[in-house]
This record gives sequence, structure tokens and C-alpha cells, in this order.
Amino acid sequence: MSFLITLLQDVNIDEKLKNAPDNAYSIGVFIGTLLPFVVLVIIAFLIYRYNKNRFKDE
Repeated sequence: MSFLITLLQDVNIDEKLKNAPDNAYSIGVFIGTLLPFVVLVIIAFLIYRYNKNRFKDE
């Protein structure tokens, strides 16, 4: 199963930028690369805040 995930996640960003139609594409690739990490950080913060408030009320 992990082999399948590794194959799906194997992305060559340099090749994408080299074949890009214009400069705006590189901005999209940059945002698309960072977006999953930003979403995970926001979810982790929301879970932390929820648990902190829940234990504070008890």
C-alpha cells in the first residue's frame, strides 16, 4: 500500500516548471506545494484549541 502512495506522490516540480506555459504557472505550483501543509497546520491548531477549551471547562 505504501508503495502505491509513493508512486502517486512522486512529482518532479522542476520538470513542471520547465514545461510551464508562462511565469504565472510557477506561482501556482508554489501555492499548490505549500497548500497541503498549511491546511494540516490549521487543522492541528483547531484541534488543539478545541481540546484546550474543553479541558478548561471541566
